[in-house]
Amino acid sequence: MKKYLALFIAITSIFVANAKTTKILFVGNSYTYVNDLPKTIQDLAISKGDSISYTTQATGGATAQILWNTPAVVSAISQGGWDFVVLQCQSQEPAFPPSQVATDTYPFMKKLDSLVQAKNSCAETLFFMTWGRKNGDAANAAFYPIIGTYDGMQSRLRESYLMFAQDFTASVAPVGVAWKNVRAQYPTIELYNPDESHPSIYGTYLAACVFYSSIFHKVATGASFISTGISTTDATSLQTIASNTVLDSLDNWQQYGNLPFANYAKTSTDKTVVFNNLSKHFTSSFWDFGDGLTSNSMNPTHTYLSDGNYSVCLTVTNTCGKQEKFCNTVPVVSTPNALNEIKLESTYFIQNRNTIVFKNLNAATDFRVISMNGEVVKKGIAKNESSLSLDNLHGIYLIHLMYLSKPIKILLP
Repeated sequence: MKKYLALFIAITSIFVANAKTTKILFVGNSYTYVNDLPKTIQDLAISKGDSISYTTQATGGATAQILWNTPAVVSAISQGGWDFVVLQCQSQEPAFPPSQVATDTYPFMKKLDSLVQAKNSCAETLFFMTWGRKNGDAANAAFYPIIGTYDGMQSRLRESYLMFAQDFTASVAPVGVAWKNVRAQYPTIELYNPDESHPSIYGTYLAACVFYSSIFHKVATGASFISTGISTTDATSLQTIASNTVLDSLDNWQQYGNLPFANYAKTSTDKTVVFNNLSKHFTSSFWDFGDGLTSNSMNPTHTYLSDGNYSVCLTVTNTCGKQEKFCNTVPVVSTPNALNEIKLESTYFIQNRNTIVFKNLNAATDFRVISMNGEVVKKGIAKNESSLSLDNLHGIYLIHLMYLSKPIKILLP
């Protein structure tokens, strides 16, 4: 097979003010350099307000072994200073039988990753999960039938790249998974060149969107850069699929790597919220509770002064200073004491969570339970010491006893 060594070096000339430039080394073959994927990623990032500088080492048809034995690849990795080193196998080899991958591919990917870690203490190895050929690998289907179909080949590629990430403490850019999602949801978008292997401009643009979300942990939607020849409608579809594929399952693609992953859970009692830090790969935490107060505690407890919806953001940082932020809306609503009587004009019932017990009624009277939208959700006759179950209701409601001048407000948990 004739090989083409292509070394592309591009440093953006447009810098967003105060934006950190992310340095990326791409190591791969023609799936990387056809349509200039690295430049597409850079242009897309710029349009989203982020800055990338990159170097590409790509040899047409190169296997993992060829890449390892290419001096320019070893030299580029060894120069250090990279934030990400992207590793891509030859398009077929990770789909071969596990025993063959174990002998022909795995050892050399391990060597490349080990060199990344030895020469770049804070770099993240990011495996480029490629896609199955349009109709499978017909040339090799006879000896390994599973890869004779697109789905079978794609499944094996996914398995191998996730195995590399798990064993080498690395992350994955799930281009192949996004590719499969586009094929299922937008079958009229042609991701392949006529050879049914290499990417069309649509395929490269999709890959760029996946890499953007994988690197910056941001949605690619809204990017103003669109590759020439792609309509705005199709670009939006590709951006959306890429963003959802990466960010809806971010922990799946980087669970074995070193990038920080931010997440939390919470429980509330009245205006006090207890936060449980569920983050990974981090050494410090910073909480912004959305009311002007912050904390560096691991699992803080915070009491709000007033009801409302608060945007609570957790930022985690790892030993290399890389950060990840996760924000969620936390509703804070004061809950009446479940054992106390609720008094307005007089005491007419006791609320015990979602059960109302009427009291002090001189005679049976009509009642209505009204939502804040004015909808009558329950009605009936209230008698002294009778009870009313509201288990299927949650939120703020009004109880109107017919002889009261105005209804009584309750909150149902």
